[in-house]
Amino acid sequence: MLYLAYQAQSDLLDPARALAQAAIVTLGSRALLGEPLSLRAAAAGYEMVTRAGLTHKRPPYGIASVRTGNRDVPVTEEAALTLPFGTLLHFRKDSDLAQSKVLVVAPMSGHFATLLRNTVATLLQDHDVYITDWHNARDVPLEAGPFGYDDYVDYLIRFLDVLGPQAHLVAVCQPCVQVLTAAAVMAQAGHRAQARSMTLMAGPVDTRINPTAVNRLANDKPIEWFRSNLISTVPRRYGGGGRRVYPGFVQLGAFLAMNMSRHVNAHIDLFTHLAAGETEKAQTIKAFYDEYFAVLDLPAEFYLETVQWIFQEARLAAGTLTYRGERVDCSAIRRTALLTVEGERDDICSLGQTAAAHDLCRGLKPFRKRHHMQAGVGHYGVFSGRKWENQIYPIVRNMILANS
Repeated sequence: MLYLAYQAQSDLLDPARALAQAAIVTLGSRALLGEPLSLRAAAAGYEMVTRAGLTHKRPPYGIASVRTGNRDVPVTEEAALTLPFGTLLHFRKDSDLAQSKVLVVAPMSGHFATLLRNTVATLLQDHDVYITDWHNARDVPLEAGPFGYDDYVDYLIRFLDVLGPQAHLVAVCQPCVQVLTAAAVMAQAGHRAQARSMTLMAGPVDTRINPTAVNRLANDKPIEWFRSNLISTVPRRYGGGGRRVYPGFVQLGAFLAMNMSRHVNAHIDLFTHLAAGETEKAQTIKAFYDEYFAVLDLPAEFYLETVQWIFQEARLAAGTLTYRGERVDCSAIRRTALLTVEGERDDICSLGQTAAAHDLCRGLKPFRKRHHMQAGVGHYGVFSGRKWENQIYPIVRNMILANS
């Protein structure tokens, strides 16, 4: 019923958005160039109506070229491997320069991997970059079967197998735990494609350390409450009709609720900029929310196991996590160097939660391990923005270089 109610509301708003769009077309450039403030305000109001909704398709990465050395190099997106729930996407550069392969592991947490656009663009300057481009579960047919925690780890191992034994991993947020799991499983099996290094950025390796509001929320209710109240069935009109999912719009609602005043003020600012004809300022806000309001549904199995195994029970940190029935032992990791990065002001994954990986990887020699705490940044500042580009990325680059 949850998904059907959301879909009914969205359908009811479609005519209003269409009328608002028609009004904008009718006003045309007069709303931007005309003198009357009332005309520009009206156009701004109509545009706000057209933006009152979510999208469920992946936005473009928009990385057409990258600066490498002293020249701009064209970038082309290519699918290196496509599986039902995700694609190994390659950002191929039109260059013969040999560079280290880096797999960026994006979170499956309600938004598309394009949220890491800035992360990818920065890494592309010096590396051959791939990303886990997760698919929207509501578009994955039931015949593809379920997708849980172990399946996510399977995908990482298959992707690394495609990249070969010289690849490096950069994990952002939630999948830091799955990356550690995959590294341990591959080490225990003596897999040929073990990564040369793994960088874990702002990830919930041990959520028992300095619990945040997100951690407390996950522990306030038993897992059956999450199963009964947050899981819904995809309507038949979509490719994944009948699949049980954690809807992206529910996750987005939780994110919005955490900082509602900030988002309300941002939209007030957007209206003000539009009415004043301040197009550049308006575009900055629109670009952010175009990405933020593009939501992805999660397979129910993966969501529930993530909540229970990572946020409620911290199984990997507690030493109780299993993969395909076998206990996961991070001390088996001896060849994959470790870098952890945390943000001083991170209110989603607090200080200490990612650094906990160092104690788990006790089989790694000290020279293969490094930790960095970035002052003055919150969660998103760890992997995007100026401090990521100018202060954090050089450390990531050096870790990759030192282990290539």
